[in-house]
Amino acid sequence: MNIVVLDGYTLNPGDLSWEALRALGNVKIFDRTPPEQVAERAKGANVVLTNKAIINADTINALSDLQYIGVMATGYNVVDIQAASARNLTVANVPAYSTASVAQLTFALLLELCQGAGRHSTSVHKGEWAGSQDFSYWKMPLTELQDKTLAIIGFGQIGKAVARIAMAFGMRVIASHKHPERDRMEGVTFKDQSTCFQEADVVSLHCPLNAENKGFVNTELLATMKPSAFLINTSRGPLIREDHLVEALNNGTIAGAGLDVLTVEPPADDNPLLSAKNCVITPHIAWASKEARSRLMDKVVSNIKAFREGKPVNVVT
Repeated sequence: MNIVVLDGYTLNPGDLSWEALRALGNVKIFDRTPPEQVAERAKGANVVLTNKAIINADTINALSDLQYIGVMATGYNVVDIQAASARNLTVANVPAYSTASVAQLTFALLLELCQGAGRHSTSVHKGEWAGSQDFSYWKMPLTELQDKTLAIIGFGQIGKAVARIAMAFGMRVIASHKHPERDRMEGVTFKDQSTCFQEADVVSLHCPLNAENKGFVNTELLATMKPSAFLINTSRGPLIREDHLVEALNNGTIAGAGLDVLTVEPPADDNPLLSAKNCVITPHIAWASKEARSRLMDKVVSNIKAFREGKPVNVVT
């Protein structure tokens, strides 16, 4: 079995092992693959693994030996699923490997907006505490989470993990979800999306991206939020109209935002979110704890083993 990894660096920058994958066949690993080299590098492969490298219809149709495409992530929009289906290719992803890590970063972003630990540490290291006349100072309003309302938009496994953490902080949790009757959780009240945005002190997005919700967080919806409210997005960047969010932040429509994902990644250096008021941005790291990446590596390998045994799992086509 010939296996090609198109963009292995983010999964394994050197702190994990590829040996379990190498045991499955002849493996070629590329840290990164530019779009124009995808088809050439994947030539002769029976199995192609990708994270963000796009496998389009032209590439699929050019790879006569290809049998299986493994997405080293949960989202699989990088693969032309229609073209893969037409070729009877198996496409598999890896769900639920990073649930705990994403929930953890959700609160890391929120706590930075509430307490500014990083901002205050920078201030101290710049000498501002040493030069202060007082034993204590703060660079921003400090916010306590207890008794605040968290609205979770999308209540899958990550949304549930976020809800559990929120309740440990003493927060009231509401959620908007397509299947409330299926996914009930003690302590969580389901409400429609509009009500969630209106009532929340914090809105956290945990829904998949699709044609219906692309850009749904826009000027009109942001205007319904409390001016003291925060918006957190660790899901998908295009859920938010970024130009509308910039305006809402700079105009004080909402108090702040914590973003781990953007519409274009990496962003252009002139992306206005980079200079927007009270906007904390991390470089798409919610998934990237070593523990989560280790689970991802294990599942990528087990997915291929299942396919080889004629019992494919986590199939999206």
